[in-house]
Amino acid sequence: MSSKTSFVSSLSTTNARSPVRQLSVFLHNRVGAFLTLVKLLNDHHIEVLGFSLQDSIDLTLVRLIVSDPESAKDLFDEQGHSCAIKTVVVVALEEGAPDLCQALASLLAAEINIHHSYPLLVRHQDKPLLALCVEDGEVGEEALRKTGYQVLCQNDLSR
Repeated sequence: MSSKTSFVSSLSTTNARSPVRQLSVFLHNRVGAFLTLVKLLNDHHIEVLGFSLQDSIDLTLVRLIVSDPESAKDLFDEQGHSCAIKTVVVVALEEGAPDLCQALASLLAAEINIHHSYPLLVRHQDKPLLALCVEDGEVGEEALRKTGYQVLCQNDLSR
């Protein structure tokens, strides 16, 4: 097991349920812009745990889940990057498509719409993680928990 894989699996779920926070940053659509952003975070000991890129002609929207969202936001502000924070639901899945279908069915049954989603780079208790930006995070979390899914909080992902 790699150190990246074991990083999250070694953390325990806490009773303090602080929601997972996603940072959204706009970058100029230039070669190496995302690498520069990741290096900036690494230089400040902030680990990228998951990301999504959405490209346009001039700008790229980068969505990030990091080990320390508050420090990352402060760093982005200092560097002049426009940044927004939003809560997301992070759920641990079993391997395979059937479990994904069941998780999505849980959200459908609760009439929860998914705005966007992406996998995380780390695992929790050797399970893959999926970030979901949903229209009602509290209801989405409850629907997933009621059907047996483990929903993680920021403390589960942070050092």
